[in-house]
Amino acid sequence: MHRFKLPLQFPKSISCSYRALHDKTQLDSAGSLASVLKSRAVVRFRGPDTAKFLQGLLTNDVRKFGEPMDEKTSTLATLNLSSVSERPMYAALLTPQGRFLYDFFLYTPPRPDTKLDRTGSAPGPDPDEGVEVFADVDASVLDELLSTLKKYRLRAKVDIENMAEELKCWQCYAGNVSGKSSSVEEPEAASVGWGAGVDHSGMSSARRNALGWQWFKDPRLDCLGFRGIFPSDTLPPLVEADKETDEQNYRLWRIENGVAEGSTEIPKGEAIPLEYNLVGLNAISFDKGCYVGQELIARTHHRGVIRKRLLPLRFLEENGEEAEQKVAPGSEVIDSATGKKVGTVTTQLGCRGLGVLRLDEAFKGSSTLTIQGQKDTKVEAIKPDWWPAEWLQQHQHQSAVA
Repeated sequence: MHRFKLPLQFPKSISCSYRALHDKTQLDSAGSLASVLKSRAVVRFRGPDTAKFLQGLLTNDVRKFGEPMDEKTSTLATLNLSSVSERPMYAALLTPQGRFLYDFFLYTPPRPDTKLDRTGSAPGPDPDEGVEVFADVDASVLDELLSTLKKYRLRAKVDIENMAEELKCWQCYAGNVSGKSSSVEEPEAASVGWGAGVDHSGMSSARRNALGWQWFKDPRLDCLGFRGIFPSDTLPPLVEADKETDEQNYRLWRIENGVAEGSTEIPKGEAIPLEYNLVGLNAISFDKGCYVGQELIARTHHRGVIRKRLLPLRFLEENGEEAEQKVAPGSEVIDSATGKKVGTVTTQLGCRGLGVLRLDEAFKGSSTLTIQGQKDTKVEAIKPDWWPAEWLQQHQHQSAVA
């Protein structure tokens, strides 16, 4: 089994060329890869009202970041890092009408009262500044996102800072690393603080990193691997220089697993979150109380059946060969036998893509899906392995009743 090895030296500059890997099989065989995500940026929230502010805006339950640590979550204080850190959280900010705006990966560093002071003799002082939260967000809409957050802030005591220059987002994926479901199966990972958040080896101290940045399991799906934010001038721990690759390979990995990311792949102001599978990606809490756009989400969820969902797509020529660069986002998918519109392509990369399609047409067992105006380009819809069985069962039951 392939394992990461810590390089002896970090390169002075971080750069790489795009090694084009055309499908999931090639990505798996390439072993574990890591990419710096230039499409993402980091924002910091801090102040007494941070948790309350985010709780009233986002789709997930941010209150856990403000809960006191106990013996179940923190068993040993160290100078730079508590023994267990909170896992990151995936969430979204919606319009008041319940349409998607921005996605957030939320991280919180250990609080002062979980670490020893500089003398190593007692817990550090708690300045009562509230919880501090870092958010990994879509860089292409960063200025707009910051403006929106500041409009919602009103009199809340929370500072919102752009940390894009100081911190970078990274993803570790593909190969064996993405299939691990627990640190028990990968003990070496647990020993250096990725996934489980346990830092037995003092890796953060060795890196002279007072904040204790770590790899964490991607909060959406195990198959997506590990995610983290790290100082801009270093490679993260456990990344081999020859395994760092272009972000396009990570994007391909996501597409093949049927996961959209950011305000372009999840169309800003248009996308219905449940059709983009945000419930299955652990982005929505139905127990947290009110937040912006909650009414539509709750109503759609309790109605029970989602007729359209985001799916991985494969584009083919009439002879069965892959159709490279022939389909553009926004193209309509139709059933060529009936001429009926089935859905729309939302994302394209080479011969792969994502699209929101009607489930009754996408999986009816025929191979008649094509692109509107391109009858020679066939579309294959794929059901991701991670999908809950009930998503299709509910739909099939509803179709039978109808």
